Amino acid sequence: MTSVADKQSLTWQVSPDLLGIVNQSGVFVETNPAWQAVLGWSEVEIRSMVFTDFLHPDDMDRTLALFSTMKEGKPALHFENRYRCKDGDYRWLSWVAVPEGDIFVCSARDVTRDKANARALQSSEDEALLREQFIVILGHDLRNPLAAIGSAVRIASRQPHDEKIAAMFAAIDGSADRMAKLIDSIMDFARARLGGGIPVDLKRIDALQMGFERVVDEVRMAHPERQIQTSFKFDGALLCDAARLDQLLSNLVANAVTHGSRDEPISVVTEEVDGLFVLSVANSGQAIPQDVLVNLFKPFERADKSASLQGLGLGLYIADQIAKAHSGAIGVTSNDDRTVFRLAIPLG
Repeated sequence: MTSVADKQSLTWQVSPDLLGIVNQSGVFVETNPAWQAVLGWSEVEIRSMVFTDFLHPDDMDRTLALFSTMKEGKPALHFENRYRCKDGDYRWLSWVAVPEGDIFVCSARDVTRDKANARALQSSEDEALLREQFIVILGHDLRNPLAAIGSAVRIASRQPHDEKIAAMFAAIDGSADRMAKLIDSIMDFARARLGGGIPVDLKRIDALQMGFERVVDEVRMAHPERQIQTSFKFDGALLCDAARLDQLLSNLVANAVTHGSRDEPISVVTEEVDGLFVLSVANSGQAIPQDVLVNLFKPFERADKSASLQGLGLGLYIADQIAKAHSGAIGVTSNDDRTVFRLAIPLG
């Protein structure tokens, strides 16, 4: 490589690696075309500079220390530093340099992309750890103290109190319950978005109606002014996670209570249609705009953007994820007469 013939060799000319010969003063007296391809400097420009002119300031001291050891006859193997391009950018290079008499024969490979990939991988690993910590905090560090608050309030409320204190305990208990539901929703959101979907425990269930009736009764108790009509026609068995379907129904009915007409009843129907288990929740009221419909099952989306509405806007997203976890689908149709959410799960 040190001769003119070596310099004109095919390897020297076409190698993607930066090949060069450095003298004792740190000047690249010979370089191959890859230098200009990678760094932008011409051979003439490179000869007018010492290697320290290319170095990133943060790499200066350790590179000079390595050069000193090379002068003592020691090779450099896979040493990495950053070289400045002609446009001012920096590229990461991985060096192999071998002393040969009073010169050093060098080869450098551009590892900038490898460095970026390594950083991205490390970032992904850090994010995965952060996700795990986030779920642990929600599941334990927040939910457990909140459960303790709720239990303490319920115990204290059993003692005789005047109406003002009793109302205060009831308000605290209600707030704790809402916070618990918000945490549960965020937990489900985190699992769905960060863990590959909402987990389900599928079992063949032939008593879905009981759970659905309980869900509807709970909503009726919370909203006695609203009328909810039910027609549970499905009486077969379904491979499902009954608790998750109860949660889905609760989210759909809560959505109907929030956005539906207060003067018209909400309808809940289960039936078998063309080999599918179908659950429908319908309400009267204003039609959902088309631009809202297309994003309705995305997280933090609402049909009504009113700031006065409670919750995070995760209910329909979670319902959609529960449907997908059952190999099913949930859809919505809306016009000026009715809005209908329809869950369909194959009976299989």
